[in-house]
Amino acid sequence: MSEFLTDLQVELVSDSANGGRGTWRLTAPLVYRSDVAKLTFTVPAGFETDFASVPRTPVAFLLTADSAHEASAVHDWLYSEHAVPRDVADAVLREASLVSGVPAWRASLMYWGVRAFGWSHWGSGAAAA
Repeated sequence: MSEFLTDLQVELVSDSANGGRGTWRLTAPLVYRSDVAKLTFTVPAGFETDFASVPRTPVAFLLTADSAHEASAVHDWLYSEHAVPRDVADAVLREASLVSGVPAWRASLMYWGVRAFGWSHWGSGAAAA
C-alpha cells in the first residue's frame, strides 16, 4: 500500500525565491512507499523544494496551489535525481497527492499540469513539481 512512512519536516530558506513561491529545506528525510513505482523513495534532509511550481495566475493558483506539499517534495526530488522515468515521477505525484488526502480532481489537475509542462524542468536538473 502506498504511504508516507515519515512526516514532512521543513524550514523556510527564502520566502521570496522562485517567483514568490519560496524555497523550503527538508530538516529530516521524507520517506514514501509507492505502489506505482514499486519502490520506496527517501528524500534526504537538506533537499530544497518549492513544493508545487504552480503559475501565479489566479485560476491556476486557486485550483492547485498550496496543497500536496509532501507529494510535491517527493516529485521535486524525483525530477532532480531522475530516480525514475518522468512519466513514473508524474504518476507518483498523483498517487502521493491522493495518499496525502488531496481531492482526486485536484490531484488530476496537478498530474496533467506536470505532464503538459514538466518537460521544461526535467532536462534542466532543476526541481519542479
